[in-house]
Amino acid sequence: MSPAITLMGCRIDNLSMEETLVRIEEFIRSGQPHQHVVVNVDKLVKASRDAELRRIINECALVNVDGMPVVWASRLLGKPLKERVAGVDLFEALMRRSSERGWRVFLLGARAEVVQAVAETYTARYPGLVVAGWRDGYWQGEAEEAAVAEQVRASAADLLFVAISSPKKEQFLGRWQAAMRIPFAMGVGGTFDVAIGRVKRAPLWMQRAGLEWFYRFLQEPRRMFRRYFIEDMAFLWLLVKEALHTRKGQT
Repeated sequence: MSPAITLMGCRIDNLSMEETLVRIEEFIRSGQPHQHVVVNVDKLVKASRDAELRRIINECALVNVDGMPVVWASRLLGKPLKERVAGVDLFEALMRRSSERGWRVFLLGARAEVVQAVAETYTARYPGLVVAGWRDGYWQGEAEEAAVAEQVRASAADLLFVAISSPKKEQFLGRWQAAMRIPFAMGVGGTFDVAIGRVKRAPLWMQRAGLEWFYRFLQEPRRMFRRYFIEDMAFLWLLVKEALHTRKGQT
């Protein structure tokens, strides 16, 4: 098992990027289905209010931290995480490694023109990459969702990337990953838009300073205001509660 900590009710594997890639390669060699998730401030706040989401996170085979505020929180609480393993960086590394190892990838999510552009961009960038299939992230009802899962299963992909918002992507994988039997399934949120340049990523200095969220807000202030400045403010209260609980346990 990977070294892990528990933060605000969620298990997080304490792994570097390279250690994460080694673990994923073990999953793929096993041929058995494994679900991955990244947690950030928004995900921890949602999980604190949603027992089902929290259960799915804690049952995932691999949980990485994507967000410097969560890394800082782990240090303040005396259980420091090694580093941030950003979902967009992990996606890029896995697409490159898939081309080198001959792993088959399936791209699921976003609008049809976006996911198609991701497939075309990465097969051009990495000539050895095999895209086993792709599909947009819009469907209705259980029957259509089951058909999506069957399409993924039939592709015999080694890796599945799901670009759907939270908690929908975690719920989809929680329901279907065992049936799809993909060795490694990862939710990637808005990564597809970043991957093809539709959304710009923050400069490196802002990423390192933990300000990537603010750069994202500046790009779409009307859409992101509620998430960052209302909903995610609950993270501060969760941090205070955990700090008090930790101190009480030490006395």
